[in-house]
Amino acid sequence: MADYVDDLEIAHAAALAGAAEGLRHFAALAGLPRELKQDGSVVTAADRAVEDRIREVLTGARPGDTILGEEHGETLGAEGRRWIIDPIDGTHLFVEGDDRWLVLIALEERGEITVGVAALPAQGQIFWAVRGEGARQAEVADGRIVGEQKITVAGGGPADLATSRLGVVPDWDRADVAALIDAADERPWSLHPGLLVARGDLDVAVQTSGKIWDFAATSLIVTEAGGDYRGLDGRTTPGPGASLYSRDAATGDAALAVLR
Repeated sequence: MADYVDDLEIAHAAALAGAAEGLRHFAALAGLPRELKQDGSVVTAADRAVEDRIREVLTGARPGDTILGEEHGETLGAEGRRWIIDPIDGTHLFVEGDDRWLVLIALEERGEITVGVAALPAQGQIFWAVRGEGARQAEVADGRIVGEQKITVAGGGPADLATSRLGVVPDWDRADVAALIDAADERPWSLHPGLLVARGDLDVAVQTSGKIWDFAATSLIVTEAGGDYRGLDGRTTPGPGASLYSRDAATGDAALAVLR
C-alpha cells in the first residue's frame, strides 16, 4: 500500500488511476458494450471499471472511510468521512469519442466537501481544490501532474447578464433554462462549463441535471476559485437537481432571477 501525505494526494492518485483505466477503454470504443440505466442514461463497462479502480486506491489508503459511487452505490465505513465518485462524468460524450468526459472525486467530511478533483483524461488536464486553499489546474503527462497553477474566476465589477459568457451542460433539458440562454451570451465549451467559470473563461454556467457526484468536486473547485455555486432550488451544497456556477454571487442572483 502506498503511503500518502494527505487526502489531496489520495484523491490525485485515485483520479490518475481512474483516468488511466478510462483511457484504456476510450481507446477501444468500437468494442465497448453499452447499456441504458432506468433513467435512460448510458452506462458502460468502462464506468464500472473506472469506479472499481478508484475504489481500490481509496480503500487501500483509507480503509475505514465510506465510499459513494455512481455505479456501485455506497459502501459504509466510519461516520464523518465519505468519498464521492463519478467515474465517468459525461458517458454520452465518452461513447461518442468526445474528449470532454471527466473523472470526478470529492471528499466530504461531516457534511462539507473538503477536497475536489476533476480530471479530463483525454485532454491531459486536471483541476482540484482543497477547502481554504484555493483552486488549481495542471497538466497530466505520463501519469504525473505537472505545471500546477492557481486559477481564479473572472474579475471586474458586477456582470451585466446580457454580456455574461454562459455555458450550458448537458445538451438536454435546455428548455428548463431557456430564459437564461436567451438572456445571456451562450458560448461553446471545450471542457465542463463549471471549470471554465473557475478559471475565468466563462461568467456563468448551468448544469441542467445531476446527482451529488456530478457536483461535489466541481462545486468546491468553483467556490475555492472565488466563485459561487448553488442549486437552482437555492441550496448551496451539492445535491440532486440542476445547479448554477457563477463568477460571483451577484451574477448568480441575476441568473436565478431570470430563471424564476
